[in-house]
Amino acid sequence: MLRLNNLSFGYTPKRLIFGNISFVVQPGEVFCVIGPNGCGKTTLIDSILGINQPQQGTIEVGGTRLTQLKPREFAQNIAYVPQSHTKTFPYTVLDIVVMGRTAATRGFGAPDSNQRQRARESLDQVGLKGFEERLYTELSGGELQLVLIARALTQDARIMVLDEPTAHLDFRHELMVMEIITWLVKERGLTIIMATHFLNQAFYLENASVPTRVALMNEGRIEAIGPPSTVITSDNLKDVFKIIATTGTTDEAGIHRKFIVPLKNIR
Repeated sequence: MLRLNNLSFGYTPKRLIFGNISFVVQPGEVFCVIGPNGCGKTTLIDSILGINQPQQGTIEVGGTRLTQLKPREFAQNIAYVPQSHTKTFPYTVLDIVVMGRTAATRGFGAPDSNQRQRARESLDQVGLKGFEERLYTELSGGELQLVLIARALTQDARIMVLDEPTAHLDFRHELMVMEIITWLVKERGLTIIMATHFLNQAFYLENASVPTRVALMNEGRIEAIGPPSTVITSDNLKDVFKIIATTGTTDEAGIHRKFIVPLKNIR
């Protein structure tokens, strides 16, 4: 679905943010990029989105180089959910979600009834039916994040890229987002690329039988790629995050879950 070949990027030729990154994201999987602050996760995401032009290497989507995709073709392949969003103008929630159909709207044409209905379906799918006429400037952080996911969902792209999608959410809304990601992969067949600081989210997806792999980044390079259970280990967290951590499992409420708990910094 998406392939990175020896990708390197830096804002100056002598200072790389990351170098020689290569991996393949398979159709219908969640690919989590994790790592400490400053390791290059967001810069890598921006490169996949075409914002950063690599100094070396290529990115391919479905066998076609990213640089060869026209804007409409790019939108048909990749949708994006940012980690933060400035609410400037008081659009309605429906107006914001309909913006996901921009690539399907010809020229200066306005969204038609079918496109607005598609936006309503997306709102229903993320649990926001009845929010259509609410002003999105008046939403809570959790509600706004669900609206942005609905907008990306309305785009009908094959890949959804999420940059820290639960960074500002409480436990309930974080769980809602994880449940929606699970549904997007299992029921809609989407491919998800997600940068996150919350390592237990990868375990949540793995435990929910969602095809999940983790790329562990550190200082601009990939240290390990594989299933969460083999990558998110005490030894790896000690090496990369410089912390002592322990893993465990729970069967609370009849649901089996693996988790990891940070215990202390290594000084």
